[in-house]
Amino acid sequence: MYTEKVMEHFKNPRNMGEIPDADGVGTVGNPVCGDLMTIYIKVKDSRLEDIKFKTFGCGSAIATSSMITELAKGKTLDEAMKITRANVADSLGGLPPVKMHCSNLAADALHAAIEDYYKKQKEVKK
Repeated sequence: MYTEKVMEHFKNPRNMGEIPDADGVGTVGNPVCGDLMTIYIKVKDSRLEDIKFKTFGCGSAIATSSMITELAKGKTLDEAMKITRANVADSLGGLPPVKMHCSNLAADALHAAIEDYYKKQKEVKK
């Protein structure tokens, strides 16, 4: 049912935790399954210098959270915004169709964190 890579990221998630002074935070949830995902980003010179996540949800939600942090870390903000839901699922070797919504959450949370960062930057400039 789950690929070896999904199980590896579920059992040994990467970049789990919070960034207390995060430059951007994105939280998304899926009321249908109850998954809740928060991505924290630290930005330096328009790059994701650090990224962490906290996820309350199923194994797929945890695995996709872990994978999105690996895909995004070190990328420019523009590059990170181009990471798609399909990129997350493909990087994990696929997800069962009933769990594809989890990859949607991971990409959406990353994009929300970057949007939050941009919003905070505009507020600082005022």
